Amino acid sequence: MRAASAAARVHHVPSPTTSILGTTSAVAAATGAMPGHAVLGSGTLGHRQQQVRHLNVHECSGIQILQEFGVPTPKGVVATTPEQAEELYASSALGGASADIVIKAQVLAGGRGRGTFKNGFRGGVHVVTHPGEARDLASKMLNQILVTKQTGPEGKIVDKVFLMERLYLRREMYFSILMDRESNGPVLVGSPAGGMSIEDVAEETPELIFTEAIDIIDGLQPEQASRMAANLGLEDSAAEQCTDVIMKLYDMFLETDATLIEINPLAETPDGNIFVCDAKLNFDDNAEFRQTDVFRHRDRAQEDPREVEVS
Repeated sequence: MRAASAAARVHHVPSPTTSILGTTSAVAAATGAMPGHAVLGSGTLGHRQQQVRHLNVHECSGIQILQEFGVPTPKGVVATTPEQAEELYASSALGGASADIVIKAQVLAGGRGRGTFKNGFRGGVHVVTHPGEARDLASKMLNQILVTKQTGPEGKIVDKVFLMERLYLRREMYFSILMDRESNGPVLVGSPAGGMSIEDVAEETPELIFTEAIDIIDGLQPEQASRMAANLGLEDSAAEQCTDVIMKLYDMFLETDATLIEINPLAETPDGNIFVCDAKLNFDDNAEFRQTDVFRHRDRAQEDPREVEVS
């Protein structure tokens, strides 16, 4: 584990670029939410236009980085050909041909599940339950252009797919760490209503959004992580596991010069274990000189050509 004191890492924290709206008690009271909850507007949580550039990495790379910090994730492997996808599905890496897996097109854009390929194939995320399906699905995704709500009509080319262990979930939650202008530092954002758009949750049920502002000098305190786990609806062993995961995610946030760690869903399995099942990770572009391991995951072919030209 790459660890350092919070005080020693203060100068690594990027400047706040994202604001969470309505975290004050006055706004909470005006909206009927409890103090300590966040009332978010559309486009918060790192999705509004930023003045600074951030490195965005593929889901498969994000899972690898999370695992390096001891964060529990489903097993996953990358394939670049239909034949390789089928071989990996049948291998012991994901439990063998009798196991269910999820195959996901890898592009730097959200909305893959509801996206459409220009060859007419629908959906960039599918479940594989039988031999031959991994090959068939991969053949319809690889080297094809996927159009989602975030790619624009031009879409993005898929040059790899991610085969991931399928977990059956008892509970899906939302969790993120990002920089907040109001508190001038990192903030935790969580909700027991995960697996859906957090903006929709904030608009329809703002009382289900919880925040914890972090003092950058003192760092994240265990009681803050424990309180967030309780607000997510977890108890006993699951709450303890979640507290540990949150502490590891914050350590990763500082150590990698992250500007956003967004987990949706953070999940509990029927046996009470906690997993990070999907993550959006952004990193400060200005930190490339000290984050060489992270920036090896950069996929310039997926970035805006105008940004690549000036970087």
